[in-house]
Amino acid sequence: MQTPDQKTANHTVFEDAQAFVYGTAMCAFAVVMLRDLGFITGQTAGLALLISYVLKASFGWVFFAVNLPFYWFGYKRMGMKFVLKTFACVALISGFSELFPHLISFERVNPVFGAVMIGFLQGAGLMAIFRHGGSLGGIGILALYLQDATKLKAGYVQLGFDVILLGVAALLLPLTLVAYSLLGAVILNLVIAINHRRDRYIAM
Repeated sequence: MQTPDQKTANHTVFEDAQAFVYGTAMCAFAVVMLRDLGFITGQTAGLALLISYVLKASFGWVFFAVNLPFYWFGYKRMGMKFVLKTFACVALISGFSELFPHLISFERVNPVFGAVMIGFLQGAGLMAIFRHGGSLGGIGILALYLQDATKLKAGYVQLGFDVILLGVAALLLPLTLVAYSLLGAVILNLVIAINHRRDRYIAM
C-alpha cells in the first residue's frame, strides 16, 4: 500500500479532462433530478438552485455567476492551477445542466430513492473532480482549503454549510422537500468525508 510520503506521478491532461467531464456530467445529471423533484442541494450548487427557484432563472447561468467571487480566494489559497481546473468544471456543469433537460426527463421517481441516488451521483462526481485537483467552486474551495490546512474533513465543512442553506430553504420550500433534500445532502457529504482521504489518494 502506498504511503503519503511516497512520490506519485501527476495525472496527465487527458486523465484530468476525462475526470472532469465524467464528474461534471454526473453532477449535472443529479441537478436534472433535483429540479424535476423540486429538491434543493447543498454547497454552491444548492445556493444557485435556490436562487433559480426564487427568480425562475436558469440554473446554469446562476451557478456560473455565484462562483465568480470565489476564484480570487481559490487563487490566493490554492494556486492558479486549481482555479483553472475549477473554472473548467464550473463551466462544464453549467453547460451540461442546460443541455441535459433536453435529452432526458423523469416520469416517476420515488422521492426517497431520488434523494439517495442524487447523493450518490453527486458524491461520485465530486470524488472524481477532487482527486484530479479541481472543485465545483464556492464552498468546495473553502472546504478543500480547510481540509489541507486543518485536517478538518471537507465533507464535514460542506455539511455544516448545507445545514444552514437547508434552513433557509425551509422558509421558502415545503418541509417535505427540504427533508428529502437533507437526506441527499447527508449521503453526498458522507461519501466525500469517508472516501476523500489525502493520506490514501494523493495523486494530483
